[in-house]
Amino acid sequence: MPDRADEPRKATASAVSAELRAIVGKLKRRLREQSDVGDFTPSQLSTLLRLERDGPATTSSLARGEGMRPQSMATIVAVLEAAGLVSGAPDPTDGRRILLSLTEQCRTWFKEGRAARQDWLARRIQAHLSPEERQHLAGAVELLKRLADD
Repeated sequence: MPDRADEPRKATASAVSAELRAIVGKLKRRLREQSDVGDFTPSQLSTLLRLERDGPATTSSLARGEGMRPQSMATIVAVLEAAGLVSGAPDPTDGRRILLSLTEQCRTWFKEGRAARQDWLARRIQAHLSPEERQHLAGAVELLKRLADD
């Protein structure tokens, strides 16, 4: 039988989680506005982030990772290559395969975009929060880390 003493805590956890999810979504959108993502689709951006995180990959392995057909991934890769963000080179272990990787232009674009978002957020924190509130926010960040880590 459920413990009635836990009900207010569960309701509070549920309410906080709903509010937190909404706020994180809004913050994410605001941060996205701070850097130029160009005309890239979410699938194209996801592919770039996968290459950044996992390193060089074939079109087939990218397609598997993104849950799409290799033909669809080939279209995405073609756009990214044309934009100068991805380049292909023969796989050193199997010359028949092409390994795709991020170009230096893409790495610079990522770095500049992240710096713009970081700068915007730092300026917002500085302008809108008191020193005491910034301390509270730092504590909340630690709690969020605990929630995010397994």
